[in-house]
Amino acid sequence: MRLRQGITIGVVAAGGAVTTMLVGLVTNAVSESEWPGWLGWLQRHAWFSFAVLGGATVGLTMLLAALSETRTPLRSTEPHQPGNGAEPPGAALVLRSLPRDTAAFTDRSAELEALVRSVRVSQESGSALPVHVIDGMPGVGKTTFAVHAGHVLSEQFPDGQLFVNLNGHTTGRTPVQATEALASLLAATGVPAQRIPVGDDVGAVAEARAAMWRSRLADKKALLILDNAASYRQFEPLIPGGSGCLVLVTSRKRLAAYEEVVLPVAALPPEHSVDLFVRLSGRPADSLDHAVLAELVGLCGYLPLGVSLLAARLRHHPSWSAEDLRARLVAARDRLGELRAGERAVAATFDLSYRGLAPERQRFFQRLGFYPGTDLDAYAGAALGSVSVAAAREQLDALYDAHLIDEHPGSRYRLHDLLRDYARGLADEGGTMEQVQAVQHVCTYYLAALAVANGHILRSGAAAPAPPGVAAQVETPPMESRTAALGWLENERANVLACIRRANNLALHELVIRMAAAMAPFLRQAGPWDQAVSLHRTAVEAARHTGDRRALASALAEVGVVRRFMAAYPEAIEALNEAVTEYEAVGERRGKADALNQSGIVSYLIADNDAAVRAQTEALALYRDIGDRLGQANALADLGMVRRQRSQFDVAVEEQTEALSIYRELGDRYGEANSLRDLGIVHCLMGEYELATRRHRQAFDIYQELDDRVHQAYALNELGVVRRLTGDLPGARESHAQALEHYTELGERFGRANSVRHLGVLDRMEGNVTEAIRVLEDALGSYRDLGSRGGEAASLGELGVAHGIVAEQDHAVEAFQQSLEILRELGDRCGEAEVLNHWGMLLHASGNWAASREHFEQALGLARDIRCPLEQARALEGIGRCRWMTDGPAQAEGSLREALTVYRRLGANRAADTVERLLVSQAG
Repeated sequence: MRLRQGITIGVVAAGGAVTTMLVGLVTNAVSESEWPGWLGWLQRHAWFSFAVLGGATVGLTMLLAALSETRTPLRSTEPHQPGNGAEPPGAALVLRSLPRDTAAFTDRSAELEALVRSVRVSQESGSALPVHVIDGMPGVGKTTFAVHAGHVLSEQFPDGQLFVNLNGHTTGRTPVQATEALASLLAATGVPAQRIPVGDDVGAVAEARAAMWRSRLADKKALLILDNAASYRQFEPLIPGGSGCLVLVTSRKRLAAYEEVVLPVAALPPEHSVDLFVRLSGRPADSLDHAVLAELVGLCGYLPLGVSLLAARLRHHPSWSAEDLRARLVAARDRLGELRAGERAVAATFDLSYRGLAPERQRFFQRLGFYPGTDLDAYAGAALGSVSVAAAREQLDALYDAHLIDEHPGSRYRLHDLLRDYARGLADEGGTMEQVQAVQHVCTYYLAALAVANGHILRSGAAAPAPPGVAAQVETPPMESRTAALGWLENERANVLACIRRANNLALHELVIRMAAAMAPFLRQAGPWDQAVSLHRTAVEAARHTGDRRALASALAEVGVVRRFMAAYPEAIEALNEAVTEYEAVGERRGKADALNQSGIVSYLIADNDAAVRAQTEALALYRDIGDRLGQANALADLGMVRRQRSQFDVAVEEQTEALSIYRELGDRYGEANSLRDLGIVHCLMGEYELATRRHRQAFDIYQELDDRVHQAYALNELGVVRRLTGDLPGARESHAQALEHYTELGERFGRANSVRHLGVLDRMEGNVTEAIRVLEDALGSYRDLGSRGGEAASLGELGVAHGIVAEQDHAVEAFQQSLEILRELGDRCGEAEVLNHWGMLLHASGNWAASREHFEQALGLARDIRCPLEQARALEGIGRCRWMTDGPAQAEGSLREALTVYRRLGANRAADTVERLLVSQAG
């Protein structure tokens, strides 16, 4: 056989050579040059040459025909089954057409594992392999993944692997029709062209070809990759009928297929994006700054195509460093324009998806480019697109199906960073005016929705920011409760703030002022306050631009409130005083009263009690003049706090009780909780621990109901103090630790300092004095940073106790002296009595009983004057102990028994037990 084939090849080759020479002779017969030897004779007899050429051609043709008839036929790799009409004898399968696997394939281990597991489960159970649809946004690497998976799984499908590009989204190409794809597949598997069904009825042809294709792969184990599918209808006829074939479909649309398994391919994780960049850049990994690489791949949105193109740019510019590339990309106004290499570009892949949209959908997608926020729902989409919510939902769903936006929990949608840039680029073609209109529309929507939310979260009687004039025409999401309103506000917080920033950039100052005012109630409660103060400063500048002094006063007042929350007290006083001046200038008495009330609170916090009383008294008079009941309650409650700080407990209870009555009359749960908490503090100072505990629990429950974590923490701290004083040290530590967690999370520095100080006291009482000193010094530093004189005095008093325990008497005395100086300046007689008692115990421990008794007697006088029973009992105990040492147990018994009675009445059992043991020892 091989000899015959060799002879045949030789004869054909010789015939070809003779023919070629004769053609040369004929064509050169008329040449003027003389040919040598016998060739010259042929040149001179040209007609003879033509005759020889003709004979050679006829002979060669006959030889080839004979060889064709005697050629040995090629056999199919599978047995012929007569009568099926689909597979003629001699057809050969050509089933190895996968593209080359990429050497730079990175990660996708989770997706690959899911695919392999799905295939294994189906094969082990004997069930048919489902179609696996690999979908994802443009440029995410769907085809690369499918090809890599095909190579990984190739051994499990020994009958072949086929790859078909359906051109669903290919520049300059129309999508491949099912009939065309089937013809290609049948030809690839060895079906002669003349056997492939044809005809004028396209549907009938498609059905016939599909039947032949299913028959062709019956009982085979083959893998088929259908890349770049436009629709399920396009690839459905290509699905083999056999249960052993695996079909992988890639598409940038979400395809609804029957019983398919969807394998979504998302952008790469940051670390894997960096790995891909390094591998494709051609640079050694240790020569690249990984912080710079992390920023570069972040600017690509971790999209594999973007990372690949950016790495290719670095590879093709040897003189560039990664820092050079980053600087270029950061400075570029057209980030997508930088993400290209040669003829490949990220923007081009997006163009293909965008061009496939209907015109109205294209316009809606462009409008998304104007959206300042990060994610949106159908309501915000309706405002952007100037359509109904139902129409917006339909558009968003369609864009999601086209992988141009991603879906997030809560029926929210988000654009990938690069798609956002692409949409903005399209939107910018419409000019600045279209952007201004889009931002105005979405801001108007947010103003209307904020008006609804504020109706649920504002305190009863509080003034609400006015909704936009077109609110009735704006569709807003349903918010039926305070919880629903807070949930909506939390979800939309970042988006609203982004809209305010964009409005400010576009000089839409009126919108900035109104939106900042509408967000103020929520940000007061929820923080974070650095974000809130930045917002209100923006509103201040916007008001100065417009010359609106009323708006300026309101924005300044909000700055003051938030600065107070941040414990930036000097800045808070400055802003609030300026707000008072602006309100006076425009004759706004309610605003002035509000600003005075807030100023009084700040003065209370820094223990400037005289200033606090002046501000609150003036505010109370204004509120009464204008008939503002809520304002009256606020001023009374805050006056009560100042009275309590001055140890005027009876007056404090009277004013707080009046405030509590008004709050309940108004149904103001927030004010009610505040008054209950402060009454709890007063009752605690008066030794009424059971009542104090009840008040603090009532306040905490309301704060929980209102989802106000800041004031929950305040209530927890006060509850912890009562627990400590009644001997429940573990319960006290739990309360203070919870409060500290809330304060730290919220950035509330004053509350944090309080929690730290209380925990330091517990450390000292539990015998961990070294830790107590460290913790109390931390609290002291915080109070000094904040300008809180009351907190500073309390920390110094506790530090004096701790230093005394470890025999650092000089440090202890210095701390007590500084604490007393501040407390006397503030008029805090209860605090003064407490420090005098502590100092008396230090002197007693050192054997200076006369000086010790003097301090205790001073403390007793103060405690009796202000009706502070705990410090009264401590002073009596101290006096009794001094008498025990100087005059004997009999002289001490009266003071000690009086102290024991007060301790038992207060429920301070730990202290009572100590005194009782001392008395028992005397009796023994």
